[in-house]
Amino acid sequence: MRPVKVGLLGIGTVGSGTFTVLSRNQEEIRRRAGRGIEIAMVADLNVERAKEVVGDAAQVVNDARAVIANPDIDVVVELIGGYGIAKALVLEAIAAGKHVVTANKALLAVHGTEIFAAARDKGVMVAFEAAVAGGIPIIKALREGLTANQIQWVAGIINGTTNFILSEMRDKGLDFDVVLKEAQRLGYAEADPTFDIEGVDAAHKATLLSAIAFGIPVQFDKAHVEGITKLSATDIKYAEQLGYRIKLLGIARRRDNGVELRTHPTLVPMKRLIANVEGAMNAVLVQGDAVGTTMYYGKGAGSEPTASAVVADLVDIARQIAAPAASRVPALAFQPDAMSTLPILALDEVVTSFYLRLRVADKAGVLAKITGILAEQGISIDAVIQREADEVSGEGGNQTDLIILTHDTKEGAMNTALAAMQALPTVLAPIVKLRKEELA
Repeated sequence: MRPVKVGLLGIGTVGSGTFTVLSRNQEEIRRRAGRGIEIAMVADLNVERAKEVVGDAAQVVNDARAVIANPDIDVVVELIGGYGIAKALVLEAIAAGKHVVTANKALLAVHGTEIFAAARDKGVMVAFEAAVAGGIPIIKALREGLTANQIQWVAGIINGTTNFILSEMRDKGLDFDVVLKEAQRLGYAEADPTFDIEGVDAAHKATLLSAIAFGIPVQFDKAHVEGITKLSATDIKYAEQLGYRIKLLGIARRRDNGVELRTHPTLVPMKRLIANVEGAMNAVLVQGDAVGTTMYYGKGAGSEPTASAVVADLVDIARQIAAPAASRVPALAFQPDAMSTLPILALDEVVTSFYLRLRVADKAGVLAKITGILAEQGISIDAVIQREADEVSGEGGNQTDLIILTHDTKEGAMNTALAAMQALPTVLAPIVKLRKEELA
């Protein structure tokens, strides 16, 4: 069989890794795919840099559309990123009858429904293992390995930058701003880290995981997105004292009336494996009704880890390229005509437990008023701990921190209670609210 011819759009960090891995392991890959896989064309605005990477092994051009127009190209690998030109090029490649591999989680989370529909109409494949958790094969695990299961929930550390920052904040007792600067200096955070630290990148990935886990359309616009910029060393310290670690989690959970889709800082019990994932590493927990809990751990970014996922998608396409479209593994795991209509739940309907920290006047009766307000909303308390404010802030003995852990309740009920508590004259600062997940 003739080799599968690949056109690479973008040869930066992931593109160069893809070329290197494919070249180095060419014979092993051919034995697995049943045919060769060759990068025949590369498009990059920096032609000279691209030629330094590929040498004479591939034609290098500065126009991505020249790759799409080449009739010999079977698969287009989009590694440009972003929503703009990347979307146009992916749709043009599909319209030209090319299969597509992409690492672009932002594009698929926002425009995936349109892109997958276009691919179905043309009978081509869109593969995106590299879009979530880098080298961890979580897409394949959900789409194929766990296909016997009804997936109940997925929860993941799926952004290495924020996990590095949170690990450093806990280890060194430093606040967010200080650690962010250090992360930028070390290259763990971009010069503009907004998508990472505000939770957007993780939410893009959680959106894709929710679609594959539950067979629903990608619906990033309905996800709750919350980053780590407001986290303080105080709460990380208190969480540790209570037996928890704070992680930025992307969570998708099936409920009877819909799907929870949310990304936010979360208290996780220290005894859970995922709570001990440190630095820039990623990990995803999946709960299935038959298999129970499984965990997937590894490097979530980087040149060759991400390239590993890109090349795996190329091998999948090489294996299925001659198969009828109806015989291929569906992009979102479920057959297109069997997608679920389960809605994404509004945040007020989300059910979880909470960590609350209240800076209050150290007076008799304060705790009784606060617990009374929670009781009015039907919120059950799991634990209450008092810490002198000067233990952390040095503000003296006339103030105290109340830390309250609750049992599961609806977000809406908690927000109503918080508004009433915040209005109390004895509550001296904005109340800190963090969600807590047992993940058991």
